[in-house]
Amino acid sequence: MIEVTKDINRAAFFLNNNEVIGMPTETVYGLAGNIYSEQAVKKIFEVKQRPFYNPLIVHIKSVEYLEKVAVEIPEQAIKLSNHFWPGPLTLLLKKHPTIPNIITAGKETVAIRIPKHPIAQSLLNLLDYPLAAPSANPFGSISPTTAEHVAEYFSEQIPVVLDGGASEKGLESTIIGFVDNQAVLFRHGAISIEEIEEVIGKIAIKTSAKDQPDAPGMLLKHYAPKTPTFVTDDVQSMIKSFSRKKVGLILFKDQLENSERYYSEILSGNGDLQVAGANLYAAMHRLDKQKLDAIIIEKLPNIGIGRSINDRLERARFK
Repeated sequence: MIEVTKDINRAAFFLNNNEVIGMPTETVYGLAGNIYSEQAVKKIFEVKQRPFYNPLIVHIKSVEYLEKVAVEIPEQAIKLSNHFWPGPLTLLLKKHPTIPNIITAGKETVAIRIPKHPIAQSLLNLLDYPLAAPSANPFGSISPTTAEHVAEYFSEQIPVVLDGGASEKGLESTIIGFVDNQAVLFRHGAISIEEIEEVIGKIAIKTSAKDQPDAPGMLLKHYAPKTPTFVTDDVQSMIKSFSRKKVGLILFKDQLENSERYYSEILSGNGDLQVAGANLYAAMHRLDKQKLDAIIIEKLPNIGIGRSINDRLERARFK
């Protein structure tokens, strides 16, 4: 049975013995292991049921550590790291020769970030190696934003999950890579395109891949509840198609009339997109437990973090 704990030393003990643990970050909870332990990294893929062609993100303790995991770092990457690290930005850079191919799915680039969560930072500072830490959920499922979500997913498969409370951001990190010296967005995330462009100027966008993704989070079906999930600009009209069904609603800020007929979640009563992003996955988890026929989610304004939320909804919807 998995142990939920706040004891960082206990988590480090398991990591030092080639085990995999659950750890909090400000984005979502991660399934963490020593990047240089083949046993641990293979277990991450096995526990998540994640295909080996889908690369992992490497979590490091400081900017100074960057040169140990990446080489030929572009000037724009340095600007972004100075501005956003520690925080929910992942940089896709040319990998250091010591980075195992299993981490990068055989590619010449490695995804790297410094998490901001104080428990994640304390843990990394106890270790003399970086951590691979994809989201702590079975492949394609809803990402976890609490220790309880992780324990429900992996109660018999990993020894411990560090409890760091609810994730502050609730959305995965934004991923930026570089192609021919041009910055490219590979995954929408907790830092908006607008915020990135304020630091380095205009960026290109490449956020989808049917297979062989360049970065995590690019596959077309991802972040999905088990319940068939539909996304719409007009919830009221879509509900009519489910008149005799048991339906759950995830709404941006306004409750519907006759809402008592449905299982309803409001992401942000005052229309704050950051709050909506932080609440999205938890709302999905709650509704997914209700044995519904369908979940209908209202599309958000497609600006700022709203783009990142809509990206998650698009990947979660019924296909």
